[in-house]
Amino acid sequence: MEIVRLRELTGERRREMLGRASALIVDPEVQEASRRALAAVRERGDEALLDYTERFDGLRMDRSSLAVDEGEIARARERLPAAVIDALGRAITRVRRYNERLRPRDWMEELEPGITAGVKFTPAAAAGLYVPSGKGRFPSTAVAMLTPAVVAGVPEIRLVVPPRPDGSVDEAVLVACDLLGVRTVYRCNGVAGIAALAVGTETIPAVPVIAGPGNPYVAAVQLAAQALGVQMLALLGPTEAVVLADASADPHRAALDLLNEAEHGADSAAILITDSTPLARRVGELVGEMLADLPEDRRRYAQAALEGFGGIIVADSMAEAIAFVNEYAPEHLLVATRDPQETLAQIRHAGEVLLGQDTPFSAGNYAIGIPSALPTSRTARAGSGITVLSFLKATSVASLDARGLAAVRPVIEALGRYEGFPAHVMAVTAR
Repeated sequence: MEIVRLRELTGERRREMLGRASALIVDPEVQEASRRALAAVRERGDEALLDYTERFDGLRMDRSSLAVDEGEIARARERLPAAVIDALGRAITRVRRYNERLRPRDWMEELEPGITAGVKFTPAAAAGLYVPSGKGRFPSTAVAMLTPAVVAGVPEIRLVVPPRPDGSVDEAVLVACDLLGVRTVYRCNGVAGIAALAVGTETIPAVPVIAGPGNPYVAAVQLAAQALGVQMLALLGPTEAVVLADASADPHRAALDLLNEAEHGADSAAILITDSTPLARRVGELVGEMLADLPEDRRRYAQAALEGFGGIIVADSMAEAIAFVNEYAPEHLLVATRDPQETLAQIRHAGEVLLGQDTPFSAGNYAIGIPSALPTSRTARAGSGITVLSFLKATSVASLDARGLAAVRPVIEALGRYEGFPAHVMAVTAR
């Protein structure tokens, strides 16, 4: 693998690495395709869903097969190995526990004599979630997004997943839905399915909140749907990961973690940044050896992710390396330094931070229970992963008694007169 000095990473190469696949999301052709999909689904409803599924997924269906029925869910449970069902149950338990701990509580408090204020949290009216299937099986993604919505109490949860070539839906995704009590699942093309969740069709009702990871076309249609007033929880584009390591890191483990995220797809990004040239060289050698152990399709994905938007970077110091991490704002960050807690204190922007080399990316993806549906393409500078908070609305609540009204009256009079709203002033002076 090529090793690049951070101080020499300038110009177009630096912009490409920082931008990663987001450059594809804003490509005019991709943007136009997303607008066409929204328009087609809005105008033609289910028929557009069926056409897109035939064109891009190679499967001709009829309207009656869009919704997955209870029988298919029951058969999925029968076919899925017991070990996978047990793993899904354990993963759901940990994600549920994390989100129940995170869930905020309503409160009301007298903040000063006569003035009481607080907040009431209520779930979104409905949520639409998308789980991809083009590059593999992703029941873990279903668990990561569905469980927080269930904990939040969202009354209507709808899942869209592309069908496999034979028209079926991945059994593990269906079992994850079953374990969580989610019964509304649709099979159709991903881009068209997200458009359907945004505008509604005869079969798929529109929802106010949508989330789901995918390729640049999937991300672009979500961005386009925002213009229609639909809330997108996070930009979940192609995955990206950074390993931040110093000379104390085990190169073998660092190489394993670098490959962990790289195998997702050619548009993914996997980066090692370190202040140790010997570590960088050894990791590069080991990655080359480990690639040979991957199946052909995953090997191609990993090579593309490492050579395209990823790579190995050597900084002159750890301070410089950490500064780059904060500028990059990765979806996944693994800290492999002498003192991970001390390094954590300097990290400002990352979707998740995994501390130490006993905490691989795959543990965060599958088993710990922390969010694994995370912001990509530098949106971690302002956004967060999908949790119970993503599906809750905060409604402010307040109450005044006579003392409180007397206390706030001078403020209302002064500001109401200054802003030119006499009825605001009359509301207190004429009471």
